Amino acid sequence: MAIIVQKYGGSSISDIEKIKFVAKKVVERKRQGNKIVVVVSAMGKTTDNLISLAKQISSFPPERELDLLLSTGEIVSVALLCMAIENYGEQAEGFPGYFAGIKTDALHTKARIQKIEPSKIIEEIEKDKIVVVAGFQGISSENAITTLGRGGSDLTAIAIAGAIKADICEIYTDVEGIFTSDPNRIKKAKLIPFISYEELLEMASSGAKVMQSRAVEFAKKYKIPFIVKSTFKDGEGTMVKEIELKEGAVVSSVAIDENQAKISIFRVPDRPGIAGKIFSALGQAGINVDMIVQNVGRDGFADLSFTVNINEIEKTKNIVEKIAKEIEAEKIITDPDICKISIIGIGMMNQPGVAGRMFSCLGKNGINIEMISTSEIKISCVVRKKDGEKALIELHKEFIENK
Repeated sequence: MAIIVQKYGGSSISDIEKIKFVAKKVVERKRQGNKIVVVVSAMGKTTDNLISLAKQISSFPPERELDLLLSTGEIVSVALLCMAIENYGEQAEGFPGYFAGIKTDALHTKARIQKIEPSKIIEEIEKDKIVVVAGFQGISSENAITTLGRGGSDLTAIAIAGAIKADICEIYTDVEGIFTSDPNRIKKAKLIPFISYEELLEMASSGAKVMQSRAVEFAKKYKIPFIVKSTFKDGEGTMVKEIELKEGAVVSSVAIDENQAKISIFRVPDRPGIAGKIFSALGQAGINVDMIVQNVGRDGFADLSFTVNINEIEKTKNIVEKIAKEIEAEKIITDPDICKISIIGIGMMNQPGVAGRMFSCLGKNGINIEMISTSEIKISCVVRKKDGEKALIELHKEFIENK
């Protein structure tokens, strides 16, 4: 008998027929002799619709109340899936995130899990029930409902799998697994049967819409293996686990992130502590900064550019404008018309010349590079948004199709 955690995303339960399909799938798996915990997202575009409602009230809705509103989407999914499971003759127990023992910090809309107390989940599966948990949410020490950020149901599933010592965590989605690039954009994208935590983490942070990066980070830290596979098609999917470095493919995937924006601060005083002042303020506001470039200082001044998620551009701008005034910087400019293109592969760390190939490929296709960031297994470039699609196609040809 295995303990299995399954997660179903919004596209898997976007209407009643799909919810019934998922319920049947869950029941069949349980009747094979397994104990099942299911984590669900909100149906379809529910979260986007709730955000839209909030913004009709306020351009910047209070984050505590926004979390309360957004948490209702997953609770609807829990209730409907439990009903569907019981229609198939099995007992189901539905939990909001806080009933499932998910304790978080108080950073609303991006809360981080502090601990999980899974006793209620374990108690119910021991009674031979299927437990259905609302993903994406938890409760803070102040007893306020919190949410875990976009894709937070992935994190819920991985964290619960670790807490209850599940044998496997299965992440169900609308594609067959993890591909070398977005299969909706690259027709020759290939399914990857096995991938390392490190590679998937870099893919997730580079815009690949496969998993929430924090979920992968959690799985890596606690060595929780998981499978990404299709809800509606049979197949092995992609297994994510620790993988030893071997000779072979240098680049395993190419990703694009079109939800980036660049902020540039001109004539920043070039003295110790200024960068710390800027980025500490952004960190305290919960804003994740991605790429940073500072030019060589001249006459006691330097220009500083960095990227953030485009959804946080206004919040970032407001913070940076205040600091720019304090430090007497000349001006700031925001640029939403950029994107980040990345190549990722664990084989890159032992292979010289990869960066040169990437830059040459972009150059010969007339694509200008504005910023560059590297790690052992990833190289990212900021390019104009209008060039993003072409960059994705050409780099996939260069490193995946023509290898």
